[in-house]
Amino acid sequence: MHKNSGGEKYQIETTLKQVKDPELLSQIGKVVPFHGFLTSGALIGIQMLNISRRVLDVKEEERIYVTCETKSCMPDPFQILAGSTIGNNGLKIRNLGKMAVTVNKQAPEGVHGIKGVRIILDPEKTKDYPKLHAWFLNTEKLSHEEVVPILLAAGEKVYSWKLVDLEVPVRKKKRIQCCKNCNEMFIQHDNELLCGGCTE
Repeated sequence: MHKNSGGEKYQIETTLKQVKDPELLSQIGKVVPFHGFLTSGALIGIQMLNISRRVLDVKEEERIYVTCETKSCMPDPFQILAGSTIGNNGLKIRNLGKMAVTVNKQAPEGVHGIKGVRIILDPEKTKDYPKLHAWFLNTEKLSHEEVVPILLAAGEKVYSWKLVDLEVPVRKKKRIQCCKNCNEMFIQHDNELLCGGCTE
């Protein structure tokens, strides 16, 4: 959880009063209690989710699958606002340290390929916002209270996205194996006889 002083809290509340989009305010209101505070990364996640929904024409009831390329802050809005969690296989984390995400809709039964969208926070575009650019490149220490208003003002102008072809994995039948070393049961992915803990 991010600690903030009363002054910082006031500054964020003042910033949010400038947000005219009631849907965005509602989204922020749902994410903050879960995440603990409105961080720059959490707001980026919200903005990327909204871009993906528009580009892919995602309806309210449609399920989406998300691959986040960082584990810091950005995945949380996808869990809270889209119901894409690690537990339901809707969210995968590839911790590459990138402010990037790939989103796709659920593929129809029997289809093995689908279009998705990959969205990045684009350093060529953040250059137009020097403080945001400095935060992104970590060349200057800036607080969330300084970066959030810039992200809100910039909106989608600091992102780039492209459609990508994604392979839909074939669902394998779950196989349970007793580990030959520790004698605990584990899900077998190939034909391994040792669990992940014993092979490390």
